Amino acid sequence: MRYYIITLIIIILDQLTKWSVASSMKLYESKEVIPGFLSITSHRNSGAAWGILEGQMWLFYIVTVIVIGVIIYYMQLYKDSYPWLMVGFAFILGGAIGNFIDRVFLQEVIDFIDVMIFAYDFPIFNIADSALTVGVVLVIVMMLIDEMKNKGKNANE
Repeated sequence: MRYYIITLIIIILDQLTKWSVASSMKLYESKEVIPGFLSITSHRNSGAAWGILEGQMWLFYIVTVIVIGVIIYYMQLYKDSYPWLMVGFAFILGGAIGNFIDRVFLQEVIDFIDVMIFAYDFPIFNIADSALTVGVVLVIVMMLIDEMKNKGKNANE
């Protein structure tokens, strides 16, 4: 249950920040937070990351519903073990649902975190995108750790 609470916190934080930006800033308006590094920029995206598959909402609906189903299945399967894997799943679930809410109700995703990394203007993203990224990294790391443990066990047998 606690992992679903993490999911809920991510969804609420994502939706509140998006609402705050959408209601207080004009589209494409930008406010610099850390000069030369971080700005809050009101942006909309009707595609996936970096604007790919723009306007393909039907595809995002199908993929998101499948992802949500698979993540919930694995969260139930591993609920009594692998706490960091569960945190990764909770982040992925929260991020997927956060952007899904935007797609269903707005037909686009509200993005606003605008980062400049060594003169590279990274694509604008949001809390849901961040949660998805952190979740995927956690799941991959946990899978690699589990694989190394299993190889160590097999080598000792």
